[in-house]
Amino acid sequence: MFKVTAQPGTRQPISVYPDYSDKKKNDKSGMRHDAFELASKINIGWNLGNSLEVPGDETAWGNPKVTKAFIDSVKKAGFNAVRIPCAWDSYIEDQATCKIKASWLARVKEVVDYCVKDDMYVIINIHWDGGWLENHPVRTSQVQINTKQKALWQQIAVYFRDYDEHLLFAGTNEVHVDGTPTDENFDAQMSFNQTFVHAVRSTGGRNAYRNLLVQSYNTNIDLAVSKLVMPHDNVDRRLITEVHYYDPWDFCGLEKNEAWATMKFLWGTKFAQYGPISDRGQEDYVKAQFQKMKVNFVDKGYPVMLGEFGAITRPSLTGADLEHHLASRAYFFEYIVEQAKDNGIVPFFWDNGSGVFNRSNGSVSDKQALTGLMKGAAAGKYPY
Repeated sequence: MFKVTAQPGTRQPISVYPDYSDKKKNDKSGMRHDAFELASKINIGWNLGNSLEVPGDETAWGNPKVTKAFIDSVKKAGFNAVRIPCAWDSYIEDQATCKIKASWLARVKEVVDYCVKDDMYVIINIHWDGGWLENHPVRTSQVQINTKQKALWQQIAVYFRDYDEHLLFAGTNEVHVDGTPTDENFDAQMSFNQTFVHAVRSTGGRNAYRNLLVQSYNTNIDLAVSKLVMPHDNVDRRLITEVHYYDPWDFCGLEKNEAWATMKFLWGTKFAQYGPISDRGQEDYVKAQFQKMKVNFVDKGYPVMLGEFGAITRPSLTGADLEHHLASRAYFFEYIVEQAKDNGIVPFFWDNGSGVFNRSNGSVSDKQALTGLMKGAAAGKYPY
């Protein structure tokens, strides 16, 4: 169990913020399902990326303002859950008190309501948010970050306290430092997880039973298995582990050749006949990674959310190369989703605006990718 205390021997000034918990009597109405029961209700999830996590302006990274009509399109396409990455730091109106602007809370609520009214499950988090938390899992910043995180999460939790179990909270995103992590970094990340859980539970009401997501260091599967200790919670079976998956990176995200790798535009052993595939991260690797999460978390009482997964397109390709790339990418999505569900992992596709939808009109811009995702969702079966 991690406590937010001053670090011995440091002179770091620590801000003191108001207690925003506004404790209410615990209320289990509308919160009947525990983490496993709720996870089993999510067929497949989708990320509203590069919108509400943009600092200061949700349209500044090129996506239009989110509308109800667009969220309706996401539901119509077959997704029944939406992860909404959120920024908060750039919407603080008073740094001395860490008070969030009422107008921003209302805007996040507006988008949450679009989803809930479509009977979809919703996750909101503290995303990159300028990096104040995500990029500083170090001892010298730990106390200050936990103090700020507590103030933010108490406000968020109070504002959304009356929502039923369709709304979930996720404490952080991909917390990491550059280079090889140390135990100091792991301990700091786990303290962030603990502060988040305590802050939400301190507000009472339905938040006393809300299902909460906590992340492994850098949302990495191997580091989840080797380093993550789940935080203490005062309610049973309401915590979910979150990891992300972008392997192999030379297929999923590498945009130019680097010393360690050459870009690969194909994935899957059956596509090796059309060109080079990565020497790692193929079907057997996916199975092994997801089985690790099942054995170490699902089988021990914690369902898992695959909060993000995806693979970029290669628009420079033409002809047969492009045809095989798109088919391979759709197969990747199908395989990831099916294997995730088979191992008790709830899949959320990452979409930053160039995924499967046209953000301006809600139309499906990549039907092949969407078909792959939905085929995997239909084939996969949760083991609980």
